[in-house]
Amino acid sequence: MKQIEVVAAIIRKGDKIFATQRGYGEWKDWWEFPGGKMEAGETPEVALKREIREELSTEIGVGGLLCTVEYDYPAFHLTMHCYLCSLLSDALHLNEHEAARWLSKEELDSVQWLPADLQLIEQLKNEDLW
Repeated sequence: MKQIEVVAAIIRKGDKIFATQRGYGEWKDWWEFPGGKMEAGETPEVALKREIREELSTEIGVGGLLCTVEYDYPAFHLTMHCYLCSLLSDALHLNEHEAARWLSKEELDSVQWLPADLQLIEQLKNEDLW
């Protein structure tokens, strides 16, 4: 089975977490955390900063690794490294996503998350991040 390794930014601001809605592909309209594929030779932190610049035209501070999610989609196995992050600028521009929302802990179930993100959502509900 094909293996894909990605990084995801859990961007916090106050008591909310930033979520984005996919605007393309098989999973169009589903929600996810911003991020993307690591390139050869990149550390997860470097990949995450690059992906956020590409997707949101902003800079982030990358904190600690929250978790690594392993998930089998029908066509590939996903390894997703999820990092707690903060915005270094309030300017955000959606370059690839069709929508975005800041969600509180109580609002996490208000969007349709990608299957691999559901494990992370359950963990976030129980984390002392809020």
